[in-house]
Amino acid sequence: MKTAMNPNKALWEKGDFTRIAESMRESGEALARSFGITKGQKVLDLGCGDGTTAVPQARLGADVLGVDIARNLVEAGNKRVQAQGLTNCRFQEGDATNLHELQDRTFDLAVSIFGAMFAPKPFDVAKEMVRVTRPGGRIVMGNWIPNDPTVVAQILKISSAYSPPPPDGFISPMTWGIEQNVIERFAAAGIPSEKVSFTKETFRFNYPGPPSALLGIFRLYYGPTMNAFDAAEKNGRADDLQRELEALFHSQNTSPNQETTSIPATFLRVTVFV
Repeated sequence: MKTAMNPNKALWEKGDFTRIAESMRESGEALARSFGITKGQKVLDLGCGDGTTAVPQARLGADVLGVDIARNLVEAGNKRVQAQGLTNCRFQEGDATNLHELQDRTFDLAVSIFGAMFAPKPFDVAKEMVRVTRPGGRIVMGNWIPNDPTVVAQILKISSAYSPPPPDGFISPMTWGIEQNVIERFAAAGIPSEKVSFTKETFRFNYPGPPSALLGIFRLYYGPTMNAFDAAEKNGRADDLQRELEALFHSQNTSPNQETTSIPATFLRVTVFV
């Protein structure tokens, strides 16, 4: 009997997030610079994709391990570092809810930017991130915020209205954008609330084409949007979904030239001192 595929793995292997990540490079590099990387620092980048923050952290001198559940993104990340001649960064498959292949207290810094938030079992994610971080180290997460008016929260909100209801017991990834939930999850992993801090920051999607073209990339390659369109097509509502998302992308574009796209997105930055 064939084992059912992990639905989170299926979601991120369905599309090709590298195509979305191309619009995230500049913000990823700026974010990596803000981590205070020092040469030789051991960094885990969890839910790393093809290295939006892992690659720039390696360029800053860290010894980086990128872990992602999607095989295609791990392969893409390893190709990127090979092409750039970075010997201090490598990527491997792994599940944020169970990092059994990683030893306790290994990393000075554990980072997850819009990655581990999508894994199921959020308490397990917090526990594993704490376990693999050495005492005195840090965890930094970037999490999208539920009902935020900026683009990513709205893409996911609009998409969910066209998608079938989630299975029983499903915990929305957006709950990682609520401070009290984050505090509870790390408290269960042994971290007192005074060692968890929050700021709201801006990430920017930059694309050398109009907003409708960037939406086209999301429709073709971003798992959650692909699933929403699959469901909408079955219900004869794909045109409605397209119209809603096009209006969103155009209204949020801050580029002075409408033939290029620059869309800001607010996220919750979480810093945990282990």
